[in-house]
Amino acid sequence: MNVPFTVQQFLQVFKDYNLAVWPMQIVFYMLSIAIVYLAMRQSKKLDAIINVILAFLWIWMGSIYHFGFFSSINKAAWFFGSFCISQGFIFLYYGVLKSKLTFAYNSDVFGISGLIVIAYALIGYPVIGYFAGHAYPYAPTFGLPCPTTIFTLGMLLLASCRVPVWVLIIPLLWSVVGTSAAFNFGIKEDAGLLISGITALALIVYRNRKLYPLAISK
Repeated sequence: MNVPFTVQQFLQVFKDYNLAVWPMQIVFYMLSIAIVYLAMRQSKKLDAIINVILAFLWIWMGSIYHFGFFSSINKAAWFFGSFCISQGFIFLYYGVLKSKLTFAYNSDVFGISGLIVIAYALIGYPVIGYFAGHAYPYAPTFGLPCPTTIFTLGMLLLASCRVPVWVLIIPLLWSVVGTSAAFNFGIKEDAGLLISGITALALIVYRNRKLYPLAISK
């Protein structure tokens, strides 16, 4: 796929973003750890907090990264950013307004897979990126689309409900679109994006059908 920018321009956007928003990267890590902990608590009263934080991350990606930085080299960023913001409102709608997106860790294939995906997003992704030559600030840090999408897929594997189809669509689409960076620009850590997407899709569809066959997602 042809892209309208070079790898140098792509990495420069990461640098400009990382330096401009520092120390928000640390805040995002703290928030991610917090919502994994809240999911472990298995309390419906805490689900709204988890969904609000996930919504914040996606709205941030759309408005700050895509609109504010990536749009300088790729006009498609306005399209991507709009979808990210939409995903944020999807979390608010299903998770807060409708209370239809709940979380609870269980030591089954879904919970264990979710933790593995989350660990990759928070630890494996930056480690692989570092050894691939993408040291900070020229690195896609957590809070940017690819690692945050992986993290989101991991959280959805921790869901204790039938995951609405609309919650899945945008993260799954980005797992395909974002993987192009792995091939075009040698962002090796993004290879885990497609793997996470396929894993999450297969397990969540199976769980929806087998564990929650009578639930209706609207």
